[in-house]
Amino acid sequence: MKNENIVLEAKPVSRIEGVFNVPSYQRGYRWGEEEVKRLLSDIHDISDERSRLPRNYCLQPVVVRRSGDRFDLIDGQQRLTTLYLVYKYMSIVSKGFVKPPRFSLIYETRTKSAEFLEGMDKSLKNDNIDFWFICNAYETIENWFSQFDDMPVVINDFNSYLAKYVKVIWYEVGESQDAVALFTRLNIGKIPLTSAELIKAMFLSRDNSEEIEKERQEEIALQWDNIEKDLHNDGLWYFLTNSANTEYQTRIDLVLDLISGRSSSVKEKYFTFFQFDARRKKDDLRSIWQEILHVFLTLKDWYGNHELYHKIGYLIASNSKTLSDIYVASKTRTKREFVDKLNEYIRDSIRISMNYADLSYEKAGDYVMISRLLLLFNVESVRRNGEETEWFPVNKFKYHKDGKVMWSLEHIHAQQSQGMKKQEEWKEWLRLHIPSMQSLSGDDEELIEEMKDKCKQLVLLRQDFERLQEKVVARLSASGSVEYMHSIANLALLNRSDNAALNNSTFDVKRNEIIRMDKKGAFIPFCTKMAFLKYYTPSEGNQLHFWGQADRVAYVSSINKVLESYLLEPVAIEQSSETIYDNGVK
Repeated sequence: MKNENIVLEAKPVSRIEGVFNVPSYQRGYRWGEEEVKRLLSDIHDISDERSRLPRNYCLQPVVVRRSGDRFDLIDGQQRLTTLYLVYKYMSIVSKGFVKPPRFSLIYETRTKSAEFLEGMDKSLKNDNIDFWFICNAYETIENWFSQFDDMPVVINDFNSYLAKYVKVIWYEVGESQDAVALFTRLNIGKIPLTSAELIKAMFLSRDNSEEIEKERQEEIALQWDNIEKDLHNDGLWYFLTNSANTEYQTRIDLVLDLISGRSSSVKEKYFTFFQFDARRKKDDLRSIWQEILHVFLTLKDWYGNHELYHKIGYLIASNSKTLSDIYVASKTRTKREFVDKLNEYIRDSIRISMNYADLSYEKAGDYVMISRLLLLFNVESVRRNGEETEWFPVNKFKYHKDGKVMWSLEHIHAQQSQGMKKQEEWKEWLRLHIPSMQSLSGDDEELIEEMKDKCKQLVLLRQDFERLQEKVVARLSASGSVEYMHSIANLALLNRSDNAALNNSTFDVKRNEIIRMDKKGAFIPFCTKMAFLKYYTPSEGNQLHFWGQADRVAYVSSINKVLESYLLEPVAIEQSSETIYDNGVK
């Protein structure tokens, strides 16, 4: 980009002037009634709903290449033609009060189209397809303005908006630029200019050659590319954002959006560019670039700091805080104060006005809170255990496959068959549980043989499956109350599986699957693996094939020990034959 001699500016529509040549490789004007009405309505509605004051509104970029005393119009023909027709209509209706357009369009191969555009002889509308679309657009403009009883006022306001508030991003490339290749990229390839590309051009534009010397521009271009390369490290990227790869066409947009203060609610595509464009009118470009570098290096410093990585990583991964929230909090605080603020954010993220005992997997709001508690349990366990050597891999935890998040809240031991409606799933459930039944000591041969036989049958009836399932679950479940089933004592972060049979399996089956995955090198959240390997359970209470009372007590006890500094009240654990009490966690 640094050799393209770009001129870049946000230009009010009223300042567009000159002769624009539409090259032969472009089709003619093709906007229909819907596109024209949308443009008119968008411009008409730029007044703020509360203050009624107009706000800036940005049209898509107009990409041109200077060619002698005119411009080759590479991208923006449809918009410029419509704006030409709007000015033409307003000038005629206002009897010259609104000035006619200060620009004109000519066509390399369709010379009569320029004459028709200028004369607008509606009797020629059906002579060719270009005339028809142009005339139809003009009639749409006539009809749109005529709907207003106070049409003169609307036209006056509309003209004022075009002069002061409605802008195009003027993107002028050097005469040596391959116009056909650029047109193909922007139109046939459907790859629009991004805010990042426009901001980069702002630094490398030939208009800035006096402000930033050529050598410095080349250095900026290299640093820019290095930032983009660093952000393609998925470890860094998923530490900073929960967004999938496809959300940003260039990853440096994340840093630029952060500096501009753009929030997720802002729909304006070029919001970030306009923020930087406004700043360059009052700030030195060198200082703006230094801020971009400083912010990026700050983010990399967080990523490389063991404590900050885990605290910030949790807050973003749990959707408790955005990167913008955290960045703003860091700007006015010392490092120690910043850490204290992060700790406050973490405490707030798991603050609830009810007892933990009342949290249930089956309640949507509770599901989110339990997920946060277990994620924090995992992240904090790794942070405290690692002492700078182990890092919780947020990139693997946030991995998206086909646009789906791969990790979810699952039962450690399941006793129900939710979502299992097909006999193929019933047979798979039985097959998964045969090895676990075989590993038990006891007289289960008859039950095992019946399970094998039912798997071979062409048709498996629901009542037969449910009868066998009840027997198998009874053998593979620890005795005691089932009230814990949907509580945090029986929940863990597990790989979201499409296998309904596995999701509904008992502890021993899931344990074998965890071990199989671990042997293959798959990522398993630290505390999930520890739970299934019975790491938390004292040896005297360890039952290899079951998730029982002793396991639940030990699991919850560890959660509270790790999260002690974030929980609102001191932890107290009591144990009975059927119930776990732990700061309200039951």
